[in-house]
Amino acid sequence: MREVFHQSLEDVQDRLVEIAELVTTAIEKATLAFGTSDVALAEEVIEADIIIDERALALDEQAIEILARQQPVARDLRIVVSALRISASLERMGDIAEHIAQLTRMRFPERAIPKGLKSTFTRMGQLDVEVSRRLTELLRTQDLALAEQIRNDDDKIDELHISVFEKVLSDSWQGETAATVDATLASRYHERFADHAVSISKKVTYLATGDWSAEPDDTFVAGASTGV
Repeated sequence: MREVFHQSLEDVQDRLVEIAELVTTAIEKATLAFGTSDVALAEEVIEADIIIDERALALDEQAIEILARQQPVARDLRIVVSALRISASLERMGDIAEHIAQLTRMRFPERAIPKGLKSTFTRMGQLDVEVSRRLTELLRTQDLALAEQIRNDDDKIDELHISVFEKVLSDSWQGETAATVDATLASRYHERFADHAVSISKKVTYLATGDWSAEPDDTFVAGASTGV
């Protein structure tokens, strides 16, 4: 029974990685569509979001079944509960990628990125994609050096997010109301995407170290195949 239980935990981890991979694909396509006004690519992101939702729901159901049937305690319980929370954050990251794609579709055939902010949003998009890739690898390997890199990338995105608000609030800003709304919404989406990744990385760090205040700078080797 214990072997079956640990196999179930491994399956949960595999499913988290699978969802993270789908989220990475979504943000890659969404940011590219946003930067190029590719409405067909944006539609792909919007249509594929239901797959992320379904995979997250299936994982949640599996985790709840583990809780009900196996009644895990101590570290095993923390793993299952953390998986539920990580799943929710990944699902939200997929939603945010969809929101970026929806902005692209809403403004088509015009560009959703206001003039003067293209380079900023291009960089924010690149960082979000990199964050998502690192997060996927973190969930796969539990290498806590990746958690530190995610946090550093998030700091860069926060700085860009602030710069967008400074731009649209400056006296030199000449964008119309729609452009101002688009800029602030898009910036917020990019910033929140990375915030969810940081939140997940903190949960993985806690599972590895047992300490919420631990600095994610060491590699954790999962024991008994029970890491998340």
